[in-house]
Amino acid sequence: MTKPTHRLLASASSLACITVGLFSVLHAPLAHAQASEQQPQVLGELKVETAAEVGKQALGSSTITKEDIARIAPTNDISDIVRRQPGVNLTGNSASGQYGNNRQIDIRGMGPENTMIMIDGMPVLSRNAVRYGRSGERNTRGDSNWVPVEEIESIEVLRGPAAVRYGSGAAGGVVNIITKGPSDTWKGSASAYTEQPQQQDYSKTYRYNASVSGPIAKGLSFRLYGNYNVSTADAARLNAAASADQAAVANPAAGREGVQNKDINGLIRWQIAPGHRVDISSSYSRQGNRYAGEYALAGSGSTSAIVTSLSTAGAETNVMMRATGALNYKGDLSFGTAKLLAQYEDTINRRLNEGLVGGPEGTINTTTGYSSAYLRNWYVNGSLDMPFKLGGIQNMTTFGAEMRREYLNDPFSMTVTNTSGTVPGTNATSARSGEASQSIYALFIEDNMILSRLTLTPGLRMDFTNTFGNAASPSLNASWKLRDDLQIKGGVAYAFKAPNLYQLNPNYLYRTNGNGCPLAYPTQGGGCLIQGNADLNPERSLNTEMGLAYTPKGWNISATWFRNHYDNKIRAGNIPVGTSVGGTTWIFKWENAPNAIVEGFEGNIMVPLAKTVNWSTNGTVMTTNKIRATGEKLSVVPDYTINSTLNWQPTKKLDLTLIFTRYGKQTPNLVLYTGAAATAAQAMERPAYHIASASANFKVNRNFTFGLGMRNMFNKVLYRASANNGAGANNYNEAGRSFWVKVTAGF
Repeated sequence: MTKPTHRLLASASSLACITVGLFSVLHAPLAHAQASEQQPQVLGELKVETAAEVGKQALGSSTITKEDIARIAPTNDISDIVRRQPGVNLTGNSASGQYGNNRQIDIRGMGPENTMIMIDGMPVLSRNAVRYGRSGERNTRGDSNWVPVEEIESIEVLRGPAAVRYGSGAAGGVVNIITKGPSDTWKGSASAYTEQPQQQDYSKTYRYNASVSGPIAKGLSFRLYGNYNVSTADAARLNAAASADQAAVANPAAGREGVQNKDINGLIRWQIAPGHRVDISSSYSRQGNRYAGEYALAGSGSTSAIVTSLSTAGAETNVMMRATGALNYKGDLSFGTAKLLAQYEDTINRRLNEGLVGGPEGTINTTTGYSSAYLRNWYVNGSLDMPFKLGGIQNMTTFGAEMRREYLNDPFSMTVTNTSGTVPGTNATSARSGEASQSIYALFIEDNMILSRLTLTPGLRMDFTNTFGNAASPSLNASWKLRDDLQIKGGVAYAFKAPNLYQLNPNYLYRTNGNGCPLAYPTQGGGCLIQGNADLNPERSLNTEMGLAYTPKGWNISATWFRNHYDNKIRAGNIPVGTSVGGTTWIFKWENAPNAIVEGFEGNIMVPLAKTVNWSTNGTVMTTNKIRATGEKLSVVPDYTINSTLNWQPTKKLDLTLIFTRYGKQTPNLVLYTGAAATAAQAMERPAYHIASASANFKVNRNFTFGLGMRNMFNKVLYRASANNGAGANNYNEAGRSFWVKVTAGF
């Protein structure tokens, strides 16, 4: 058995013991169980919701249903559909342009590192096993592809103040993937999906999955699914067409990487008593890439024979393996509702070795030498929702506590050496340890108060860590009902993000041989080092939103202004803290930067044009996205985005959908780490463009459905013109026209 399998079995056994203990503790209050565990609790004739439930109705929230997912049929990753929500775009992990085709979910321009991905309310943190670069880049697809789309019940997207209650990493927002649960009767399904491009240089996708669920015994049911998906890589020289410079090199900037997914997930649900439920789940996923020729810097990557060989073959060069064991309890007591979430997450990041220093940085330099990084995460969250009436005011108060622990061991990333002198804070006589850890403990309280037409939801979360100290996150959300179909809504909250384990670790060194040194501090012969800093403060963001929600008969219209005052952003320092002992290497550290501002507007309109025809459109306008002192962008997102969907159901069995998206101009980051002025090529903008798609889904009978569609109907093709920022914002591909077909059979 592999190490992750051993650890997974151990965690599952531990969770089983927790379940037995939990049942013993709760045995006494079971006599007072309420009949329903889904509905808001009732005081008199008034239903009172929790702060979490109210947050899902905020202006900065939206829900994607399984019907929405079926209509659009994402190729593989849920980012295909989440990106169509207000305030959401896809960007690289940083504004540097490196790994530009590894686009992840970015909410309100705060960057992927400030987007928390969750599955059934529990954080997914596997991407943190990937090395963190000087400008914040990671060579990762992110964490939005661990659940096959066919097994998703819904996706909750929270933006701004509503997301702050989830703690570190949610300053931009939260994407919570809700999986399908067990059924009361035996049922199952099997589906097959394929997507084929019109132009054969682009990726092809094939996906097959099956699920089964049903009762095992009285009060006991299960759900099991398996999934296999393979998306091939784009052709190795796809982007040679981008420019004469790209055509002239052996390895042009890479197209989109492919991926092979293998997933298995099982869940057992135990209905202990009416109103009391325990879910025990376990999962294992393996994601292996299909190499397209990615490298970080053009210096050696564009001419490397190894890159040519691996990309031509579409070889597997990195693998992410994720195993989890989890427990989810919910119980209705005589005085409220208790909830407990617990999860162990084990990730192994195994990949061919890459250069770590200078021009070869980020370029694979071997076909046989692999290294692995190991990441383990523990998560426990318990809460109690209590309804009560005080001074004539209806309240629903939530008390809770949370624990997170993260452990990382990445030995290979610690092999960067200094050729001139020794570095203070590291061991000069032996290999530097790749181990780092961080623990965060939190207490939180929220209250939802109903005062006639005014609803107030104050909250306070206190986080205590073993690294940077404490962080207080107060919040206040409000809704004022002007009339039954018109509300003013708003919120303000103080979010935070803990430093990551690379930024905190003094043993983690990023080195440039000299060309990457700041202009004000050119190399003295030993280049420059950026060292991890154990004294970092957390990043903070004061998130504010305000707007109107208008819901006349069948319509849904909203307009929102948002502003994030982002302080203490962690970045690589460009003023040295010293030089190496006995050498000539400048030493810099990760440091907290001055404040940044993210500001913009979101709007949404849904119109029932007829009984069977619905039209919905949302838009986002970004007015500000930069660090105030330097003008540096937090992420490269369009000036505006418009998403429009027209859905027609001519019969009960046929569903037709047209989708249109318009992306505004994208301006690159013009502030370079070295302090050099951006060249004309580095300042190139990506002009506005649009993508349109269409789909049809037909329900043949109760057990068989058939769907087909066309993506990018007008064949708008965009090429990636540089592996980093060499062509400004032109650092990712938009694939041409493609066609998809999906069939699902059930029983």
